[in-house]
Amino acid sequence: MNEQSVTVIGLGPMGRAMVDTYLDHGYDVTVWNRTAARAEALVARGAVLAPTVEEALAANELIVLSLTDYDAVYAVLEPAAASLSGKVVANLSSDTPDRAREAAAWAAGHGAKHLTGGVQVPPPLIGKPGSATYYSGPKDAFDAHEAALKVLTDTDYRGADPGLAALYYQAQMTVFWTSMLGYHQALALGRANGVTAKELLPYATMQMAMMPHFLELYGERVDSGAHPGDVDRLAMGAASADHVLHTHEEAGVDTVLPAAVARIFRAGMDRGFAENSFSRLIEVLEKPAA
Repeated sequence: MNEQSVTVIGLGPMGRAMVDTYLDHGYDVTVWNRTAARAEALVARGAVLAPTVEEALAANELIVLSLTDYDAVYAVLEPAAASLSGKVVANLSSDTPDRAREAAAWAAGHGAKHLTGGVQVPPPLIGKPGSATYYSGPKDAFDAHEAALKVLTDTDYRGADPGLAALYYQAQMTVFWTSMLGYHQALALGRANGVTAKELLPYATMQMAMMPHFLELYGERVDSGAHPGDVDRLAMGAASADHVLHTHEEAGVDTVLPAAVARIFRAGMDRGFAENSFSRLIEVLEKPAA
């Protein structure tokens, strides 16, 4: 058997990008997908389509899963659980840290080792420089297959706790989705006032370029527990959040997002944080009011 061999289960856009990348690097790739037609182009390139999940698992020690979530993982693997013994499952499907821990225990119960993975890039960047994936789980399993995993992206091993890769991934997605929704909110406000996305783009880009400074500043304050109101005060931020909310109300656009932001600021004010830094809102987020 070719030492450079892998099984990939799940052929959505991410799974297909992974298979293409493995084929580009000379790997023998066995694939399985519920809709077999998705494998046709990959088979034409040299991948082997396994007719059953059991045969896909039997083909290789390293099994890469690229499925929607862990419900899909169980739906695929549970009927074939007897074939998991001795396998290393690199589960690159998205879900919560606790579900990753549960899946690792489930896999171990069937004689397999579970590596949780959180891919940090979209499908077009698989195999490209600068891409990376969080991993966590048994270090020996990670070390044994790191070379194969690095074909897809750089690897960022976060520790033995199976939940850590999912935690880092979901934290990243928290930043991404809320930031992108903030951008869309600004675009809606602009469009309501006759300003196009193209016209707003340089100013949004300028704002985002300043974010690393604030990430470092507020991150240090959160870790230290010190929130001096030396460069900013929550009272000023709360007033600004209200102005943002009222501006969107006047424009007649959806206010769910700016209203949520203003509510969090008001909660901090209600707790007496007016003279503290904006960073003290971490206490509101960690311990919301009952």
